[in-house]
Amino acid sequence: MHTYREKSLRGLNIAGFHRVAYREWGPERAERTVVCVHGLTRNSHDFDDLAASLAAAGLRVVCPDVAGRGDSGRLPVPASYGFPQYLADMTALIARLDVEEVDWVGTSMGGVIGMMMAAQTDTPVRRLVMNDVGPFISAKSLEYIAAYVAEDPVFQNIEEVEQALRTRLTGFAPVTDEQWRRMAEHGARRQPDGTWKFSHDPAIGVAVRAAPLQDVDLWALYERIGHPVQVLRGAESPILTADIAREMTTRGPCAALVEFAGVGHAPSLMSDDQIATVRDFLLSA
Repeated sequence: MHTYREKSLRGLNIAGFHRVAYREWGPERAERTVVCVHGLTRNSHDFDDLAASLAAAGLRVVCPDVAGRGDSGRLPVPASYGFPQYLADMTALIARLDVEEVDWVGTSMGGVIGMMMAAQTDTPVRRLVMNDVGPFISAKSLEYIAAYVAEDPVFQNIEEVEQALRTRLTGFAPVTDEQWRRMAEHGARRQPDGTWKFSHDPAIGVAVRAAPLQDVDLWALYERIGHPVQVLRGAESPILTADIAREMTTRGPCAALVEFAGVGHAPSLMSDDQIATVRDFLLSA
């Protein structure tokens, strides 16, 4: 069984520095490096199963906790939670890794960060996997996200945390009982009074609620991508519609689309078939 190495760097925000934690799998001197970035309120452990598989194939896999999530530091100014900060932190991470190119796997928010990186001139992103997200996100989809990100519930035990995740992430699939428990353990922190709270900063919701709920159109960015793209879609996803996913196969990089039946938002990348889909795409170069 492959294990990971715990590492961190310092990112710069408008009020000072913050810790950016990441986990590194596989050989440090591998020819290929893969960066895996999670969704809005998730953390790097979502990629444990995928990272172990890719590491077994000889790849170096780096899974960061985006600022305010997991083991990374929280930002003192809530308005700082946004793509400019995330792009700056990921650029610092790639510099720390001392590589010229990376492959990118991004779930939801992580996919948007990857798309923004890949669209830039002289980008280090060589191949991009966008997991259940595209260049157009409707206001209705953003309402779906905003409905839960603003919550800051308190739980009496880890079992309540797990049940809350199962209720909240109904489309995140497939996930086994063992994986649900692991997600709960990595996604919550015990408080001084013995209760539990989610590990992500509730101030992330402040930034989300402050933005007007309107359609987000990033097609111009997507069409600038000049490297191979794979798009994964849960067949029942409310975030990446079937029409947008199909359009992604005919515009810009003309992505390869893979849909998973019985899955919503988002494919968990924890099952053998989903892991194999990503692994085969990354190793097909």
